[in-house]
Amino acid sequence: MASEASAPDASVQAQVDAFQKDTRRVREEVGKMIVGQREIIDGVIQVMLAGGNVLLEGVPGLGKTMLVRTLSEALGLNFSRIQFTPDLMPTDIVGATIIVEDENRQKHFKFERGPIFSNIVLADEVNRATPKTQSAMLEAMQERSVTVGKETYRLDDPFFVLATQNPLEMEGTYPLPEAQLDRFLFKLVVQFPDLEELHTIMERTTQVEKPQVTPVLDKARLLEMKRFAREVPVARHVQDYALRILQGTHPEHPGAPAITRQYVRFGSSPRGAQAIMTTARVRALIDGRFNVSCEDVRQSARNALRHRVILNFEGEAEGIAADTIVEQIIEATPEAS
Repeated sequence: MASEASAPDASVQAQVDAFQKDTRRVREEVGKMIVGQREIIDGVIQVMLAGGNVLLEGVPGLGKTMLVRTLSEALGLNFSRIQFTPDLMPTDIVGATIIVEDENRQKHFKFERGPIFSNIVLADEVNRATPKTQSAMLEAMQERSVTVGKETYRLDDPFFVLATQNPLEMEGTYPLPEAQLDRFLFKLVVQFPDLEELHTIMERTTQVEKPQVTPVLDKARLLEMKRFAREVPVARHVQDYALRILQGTHPEHPGAPAITRQYVRFGSSPRGAQAIMTTARVRALIDGRFNVSCEDVRQSARNALRHRVILNFEGEAEGIAADTIVEQIIEATPEAS
């Protein structure tokens, strides 16, 4: 059941139309370099406009890094890339305090900012670094600040972390701790392209001329769109639907389906519901609506909960996919309580 809302007035509808048009322009510009992957591109745009961070999972070579670089070019934002390796240190991410000498040969301390001080940060192969280094991202991702010693430095707005990780079955990976996974609004799984998409990739990447990406939005417009997305109203029954889906991830909850009680150790924190609602608002605007529907909630829930459902020993032994559990929770949750 879609949310029942009166039609917005002309000025609001004009803003909705402009929002929809601008997101389409970004999608088309990114599409010059990225073949297919429509769901991934839309998911990244939704998270960025919701003010969150996104985790991309997929084997190497599927264009995850290219997607982030192309997005930064299409938005005209500062971009930095951090290549995570086992020997990467936290100071390589946030920066360090160093001793410098001025023109009067007087020495003093100066904070040298690391690559985290950017608008779009690509944390490439984040699960190849040790847990100590991974944790250096936590404060930046949640608080939009970095603390070094007794000083706290605010990060620029917009700030968006897009992390890529290899599947955990691959050699040389460290599983991300639950506390860090919870900081990602979405986890998106990048699939291998089909045959027709492979042909297009070959044609674009093996010829002399390559597509050129030009900025279609600026920082001011992006911040305006983020603020507008927060204003989209959500009917009480739609919010209730999202919260009941969240409760369905907890095995101790009486309304949880059988698959949750059998295979789940821990369910999602309230951040899961926050992720669903903020991205559902953006999804509604992209679809040209100024109200959130239960379908928006369902689509957002799949990407917002798959990394927040922690399997128990039986679930891991049986090879149960978190996606399967989330899908069955959605199916078992009626729109009306």
